[in-house]
Amino acid sequence: MRARFLTGVAPILLVSSVLSGCVTTSSTGDAPLNQGNWPICTAIGGLAGAGLGSIESSAWATGGAVAGAVIGTLICYAQDGDEDDDGVFDRRDRCPDTPANTPVHHNGCPLKEYADSPAEPEPAPVEVVEPVRVELDVKFDFDKSVVKEDSQGDIQSLADFMKQYPQTTTTVEGHTDSVGTDAYNQGLSERRANAVRDVLVNQHGIDSSRVSSVGYGESQPVEDNSTDEGRAVNRRVEAEVEAQP
Repeated sequence: MRARFLTGVAPILLVSSVLSGCVTTSSTGDAPLNQGNWPICTAIGGLAGAGLGSIESSAWATGGAVAGAVIGTLICYAQDGDEDDDGVFDRRDRCPDTPANTPVHHNGCPLKEYADSPAEPEPAPVEVVEPVRVELDVKFDFDKSVVKEDSQGDIQSLADFMKQYPQTTTTVEGHTDSVGTDAYNQGLSERRANAVRDVLVNQHGIDSSRVSSVGYGESQPVEDNSTDEGRAVNRRVEAEVEAQP
């Protein structure tokens, strides 16, 4: 009885061994046989069972074929394949038709893709604004410190500019030609500067704290003092006001 039992079980064990060798599952899901092709497993199991059973007798061949087909189907169904090649075995793959090279979750379904956030706009270039500047150049007669009538318009323009930009201040600078002593010309240049300052303050209403005066005598000529024309240009009062727009 024991011998007969072993003889009957042997074909089944052999069929199992053959199919197990054919359907070995790999970690990449590239097994030759898997759930998707169970008919092939059934056929192989049936043929293997019949062949092994015929060793015993023709009756065992028929039984071995049936047993091999059943065992082949079960073994094949137990295997994990990866038909869509997404790295998730078919048994656990909830999205079996994922396109190749698509990132997926652990269940085989594609990861949600998010649109790239828009790039931060570059800051607008800072425009460099040049300061607004008004210059004053008042000429004087020889040895005089009286502001001539034809210079009033220039002084008016300077006063209007300072009213437009109340934060501005100015220094009025007096100059002379080289005729006379240094000490005399120093005093004359100061009187000329004060004369223009008085016009700005007294006639045009500029606050006295915003206008100062200084004399430079003959020390800063802008033309040649050896000619009448050059000396006329050097007898002057200058002022400059600058403001940010």
